[in-house]
Amino acid sequence: MTEVDVPQTRPPEPLSIHIVKASNLKLTKIDNGQRPSSGTSKGTKGDNVQITVKVEFGEKVLGESPKVDCVPDTPAEIDYTATLNCSFEDPLVLDEISYKPVVLTVTEVLPKEKKQKEEKTAQLGQCTVDLLPLVKGATKHHYNLVINPLPGSPLETIPPEGPKPEMEVVISVQESLLEGTQIDQGNLMTLTIESLYSTPESWTMTGSQYAYAAALPIPMSADKETPVVFANGALKPSIDKEPPNRQKKWAVPGSAQGNSIYIPESFLPPDNIDDEDGEFKSKDDREHRHTAETEKLRVSWNTERRCYLDSLATKSFQDKIAKCRYWPVEVMRLPQPAAAKGKKSQNANTVDDEGSISYHGVAFVNLAPLLYPGVKRIRGAYKVHAYTDHAMHEKTKRKTGFGEEAGKIAFNILNRNSASPFPKKAGKEGGEKKEKEVKKGRSMSIAQHQQANPTPGGPGGQAPTEASQTIKSDTGSEMEGQPPVNVEGQQYVDAKAYVMLEISLTRPLIPKRPPEELARRVAEYIPPRPLFPKRTDGAQRAVEDFHNQVGSVANLILDEFRDQFGDLLKVDDEPQTVEAMESRRQKLIYELNSSGKYFAFKEQLKYAVVKIVREKYLKTSAFEDRQELQTFLSELYVYLIDQMHVALGKFLALEDQAPIPKPLTDSAQLKHFAREAEVNGNYELATKYYQERIARNRNDPSHWFDYGTFCLYINDITKAEECFKECIAIDQKHLQGLLLYGVVCTLSERNEAAETFFEAATCVDPKSILAWTMLGLFYDAVNNEIGAEMAYLEANKLNQAAAVAEAKALRDDDVTKERLARGEHESEDKEVDHDQGGLAPPSVPDIKQPSPPSSDKPPTSARSGKGSVSDTRRMSASKRSDIHLRPEQSPQLQGSKIKTESSTSRPGSHYKMGSQRGTPQPAEETEEPPIREPTPVPRCSIYMQTIEWLIEVKAVPFTERALAHELLSPMGGPTSGYHINYARLKLQKKEYKEAENSLDEALQFDYQNPDAWALMGHVKYMTNDVEASRDCYERTISFTSDAAEMHSIYLRLASIYLQEEKFSNAKNTFLMACKRSPSCVSWLGVGIACYRLGELAESEDALSEANILNNTDPEVWGYLSLVCLKTGRQLEAEQAYKYALKLNLSDYDLLTEIQHVQQDVGFGNPEF
Repeated sequence: MTEVDVPQTRPPEPLSIHIVKASNLKLTKIDNGQRPSSGTSKGTKGDNVQITVKVEFGEKVLGESPKVDCVPDTPAEIDYTATLNCSFEDPLVLDEISYKPVVLTVTEVLPKEKKQKEEKTAQLGQCTVDLLPLVKGATKHHYNLVINPLPGSPLETIPPEGPKPEMEVVISVQESLLEGTQIDQGNLMTLTIESLYSTPESWTMTGSQYAYAAALPIPMSADKETPVVFANGALKPSIDKEPPNRQKKWAVPGSAQGNSIYIPESFLPPDNIDDEDGEFKSKDDREHRHTAETEKLRVSWNTERRCYLDSLATKSFQDKIAKCRYWPVEVMRLPQPAAAKGKKSQNANTVDDEGSISYHGVAFVNLAPLLYPGVKRIRGAYKVHAYTDHAMHEKTKRKTGFGEEAGKIAFNILNRNSASPFPKKAGKEGGEKKEKEVKKGRSMSIAQHQQANPTPGGPGGQAPTEASQTIKSDTGSEMEGQPPVNVEGQQYVDAKAYVMLEISLTRPLIPKRPPEELARRVAEYIPPRPLFPKRTDGAQRAVEDFHNQVGSVANLILDEFRDQFGDLLKVDDEPQTVEAMESRRQKLIYELNSSGKYFAFKEQLKYAVVKIVREKYLKTSAFEDRQELQTFLSELYVYLIDQMHVALGKFLALEDQAPIPKPLTDSAQLKHFAREAEVNGNYELATKYYQERIARNRNDPSHWFDYGTFCLYINDITKAEECFKECIAIDQKHLQGLLLYGVVCTLSERNEAAETFFEAATCVDPKSILAWTMLGLFYDAVNNEIGAEMAYLEANKLNQAAAVAEAKALRDDDVTKERLARGEHESEDKEVDHDQGGLAPPSVPDIKQPSPPSSDKPPTSARSGKGSVSDTRRMSASKRSDIHLRPEQSPQLQGSKIKTESSTSRPGSHYKMGSQRGTPQPAEETEEPPIREPTPVPRCSIYMQTIEWLIEVKAVPFTERALAHELLSPMGGPTSGYHINYARLKLQKKEYKEAENSLDEALQFDYQNPDAWALMGHVKYMTNDVEASRDCYERTISFTSDAAEMHSIYLRLASIYLQEEKFSNAKNTFLMACKRSPSCVSWLGVGIACYRLGELAESEDALSEANILNNTDPEVWGYLSLVCLKTGRQLEAEQAYKYALKLNLSDYDLLTEIQHVQQDVGFGNPEF
């Protein structure tokens, strides 16, 4: 290998731990050199006390500070620096310093006695220094750490309200431990195992006690995984007997003791169950969790372990999650190790028992959320299953777990820590993670201390074999032909045990594109269009400005002329002479000059003339030749005079034009006409209406969006894409435009662009259920299962939140109505008492009356099944007393004092307080705790909400995908709504047979659904089954509730009546359509029906209304011609006939009828 090929290894980096000072160490000097065992001291206050600070990392002592005198009320200046050399030969060096703390032990040096050879010391307290900031890339970090007292230390006597002893520490490195690529590509994982809840019933706090361990594999390189073992689990009673400590522990505390085993300022998060990522989140599971976490035993770890992952390990971790989303976390029970050294001489059976594991379970953690864009943390409750190799392979694609190896590591850790609950030497504590790393062949490059590898499992070397055998016997049945059974592990399943854990990363595995970047990408695809065109100071612009200024000055001069001579010209009727006109001109010029207006007009034109000189003639400097100047001025004068005449011609022409009338139809009416033409299959007319809307206002994005959906319906993808482009160009945050442009890109197989637009839509409105569901449907289309899962999960969260908000609004409305009703009732009672002269009947007690029972009053809520008014009364009362208490609030409100009658019953009460004397009374029915409000359920699934929008915008491929999800959704299935929307889709695709079959299914669910009957009528109408379609339409309009779209129903039913010559019914039905939403087609139908009924005047009025709404309909002109022929108006009949022919009247029957009438009356056709 040449010198170029030799890899360059970074030299060791010294890591400095500088102890600055210690403060608030209030100690006393001991007279006899012996510190009393009690907290009291017999020394003399104010004397100096000497202390030293020992610095340890893992099992290695980094140094000890010199003796420092400690004076009361004065900080002890220690000023000592210890150095830890970090060698980068071991690739796992960063991982070790991420989870191991530097332990600082403060020791008091006691005075020597006369005959004493060596000084005696007493440990006062400890604190731990977290090196994590250096792993994150910092070069210096400052700490003020609280010194935790050790058992028997005088620091324990410090009152809680007094100042805590502290130590100021600074950690630093000369150069960052992380290089550029490590910062950008590496990652820091934090694992937190909290507790195991709902333990098996056979576990008790009495009798033999056991240790509990948890383990999971973590990739430390591209092809190697290391089991991380949490071996310090302990069985704890319920929280009523022992409240849990929420502070996290060090995974490898080293020599730390007492409270120093806890990570400073690191606590378990109080997350809401709705925000968790695990299992056990349903209503029934929440009740089980509440019982398990408050009343049952638990195994507590509360331990945090950091793992540094380099770029290869991070890529391996990501690939493994993508390949199989479930990650195993194994839990097990181990026997407590022997506490005395004499245990080594016990027989082999004891050794075998110590080396075995039992109750082997496994939780399969779904790590797929870590592959969601931007997600860095998951936390939740995960169900514990009985461990079997078969289950492990089925869920995680691993042949076997790490149980055997984890059991050995955990037992060795427990053996090293078994001498005392508070180990005194580094060799006793530092082996927790050290031992398992040695077992995996891991080099301790930081400590640089080679440790002998003892025989795993204890003395005699028998434990590994026995452990292996025990594990095998636990994980599977020895009987041939039987599926593997783990009898002990099955107890986890029976007890519904679950483990709480958290996994977090410093940066997400899949970075999420920020909204700014997505907006920039959208702008790159579709540049935003300014609302107004850009103005440039070119020659054409300069000439236009001159024209505008000339027109403005001309207008001012005309105003001045009218002021002076307007009245004279009105009175004088004689012809105007030349002398009179010249006289008026001179007077006008004199007035302009004398008043200064002439100068003002000249100044107004001056800037426009200068711009012409600069922009058109490109003259920006002074003329050197006077003759050249005169020539230019002559040319400029001629040009300005010509342009003045052009401007005056435009100005005078504009004055002579008649004002343009306002259109009779607005944008909403044009959209209605377009939809009507679209339903009738007249796509050419629909296109005309859509384009007319755009022509009226090209800067309205909704006009382009509606036209784009129509083009999508007629399968003109290219034009639809242009429309959505224009929509987004006008409004870069148009949510529906972004979504449909993403749909068009998906149809064109431009998936990268489509993903950009779908993600941009979720950033424009992060609370849009539609946007997240569409993103999920897109991910389904490109087979991105994890992305689809993320999008659907977010959409379901928003859907549930919307349901909760809606239910809360309904409850608040009910409470308000109930209070108003109760107030009216009380006021009526007071009026009755007043009418009786203050003498109330003896049967009515003088207490506050509740509201009437439900039998006397109808429910105040429209919701079914929500309870009677009495339930509402209890709910309103509990609203006043804040029935929706948070768990941390309820103890404060459930005191031991007796409440008066005005206090309401609380959910946690087991009896009610009776009279005002406070005598407990049996609970009555009316004073029972209020019934718990059911969890609000959304009115429909996210897919159904999206389906309705997709059908509206004609996005057929996405509609089919959403319908498939709705069919499989727990909230969906083959419901009436599903079949109706499926039929609407088939109608759009003109697959009428399948639409009819689906509607038959929908009518089996709800036979009185007007939408189903309306769609069935459309199907029959499109298949020319006139009689059946008429029956369906008549049934639809006879329902008390209308269908979603009634206009087309009226038009088609009325047209059927016209075909059947039921003209009176047709007229009435067309008039109903005109009343709801008038259009040219509806008024035309009224005109035809009236004409057939012989009501010519009404027919002409209706046809005139139709002609106003659309004067290019040839059928309207044809029937107008017939009406004029019948009424004897020859000229109008001929004009209407000519317009009908000019507009290409294609109705042969109507043309034939017109010609016959013309022949009968003898006029109406100019060709005669």
